[in-house]
Amino acid sequence: MDQDTPDTASVPPATGAHPKRRGRRLRRILTVTALVVAGCLVITIGMFAIWANVTYPAKGPAIERAQSDPAVSIEVSHDFVTMTPTQGASDRGLVFLAGAKVEPEAYIGTFESLVASGTSVVIVRPFINLAIFETRPFEDFTNQLPDVERWAVGGHSQGGVKACSYAEDPEVSALVLLASYCSLGDLSTRTDLAALSVSGGEDRLVTPDKIADAAPLMPADSTYVELEGVSHAQFGSYGEQPGDGTPTVEDAEAQRLIGEALVDFGAEAETTW
Repeated sequence: MDQDTPDTASVPPATGAHPKRRGRRLRRILTVTALVVAGCLVITIGMFAIWANVTYPAKGPAIERAQSDPAVSIEVSHDFVTMTPTQGASDRGLVFLAGAKVEPEAYIGTFESLVASGTSVVIVRPFINLAIFETRPFEDFTNQLPDVERWAVGGHSQGGVKACSYAEDPEVSALVLLASYCSLGDLSTRTDLAALSVSGGEDRLVTPDKIADAAPLMPADSTYVELEGVSHAQFGSYGEQPGDGTPTVEDAEAQRLIGEALVDFGAEAETTW
């Protein structure tokens, strides 16, 4: 061998990590990153679940008054509150979705007058207490009272937003919105759907402007009622709600006004619902 020819066996390896070592290092980095992301996701979901399940508790004399009303029968389960008139069978019903994080029992006083006048009501606790995530079919709600033949759907606040999507079903005869408006579902072409929107003059969460902006999605002949002095939270019995206005009427008067609007609508919609 020529003495000037370098011995390749004695040449030092090239600088830098070996490709296999680089691949292992990259896999470790990706694994750690995936674990961190998954951990953050689990924590976020857990915190959201905790937040969603911290509900506004049902409380107040309106609930106790309705529970002692001999004209109203009330049954409470985990997912539903069913209210039926005791004076004769009812063939007309309302499925009502509770507002975000509001316990369904909070609306027992709201519907006392309507039920006593002859309409059955199924108040729904939405999935994780947020109606926007509700996916159950409408039949799951109406099956709670199989003898009822004509159904309306409604909701308070976020519950009403979701109710509008259920109202697209041609089997639904009426829509009842309490301090709410449509943004999911276009009902403007429903000429056979009776619709009621009841709002509060001191509501700072669902303002008159929001209701007016969403009006094109409602049936053309919808009925709008604004109750002077009533706040957002007074549509149920669960105490104050952050961001709401200050009511200028007592809770009992607010409940009376809401009940009156519901009963009047029920009478007016007799041919449709």
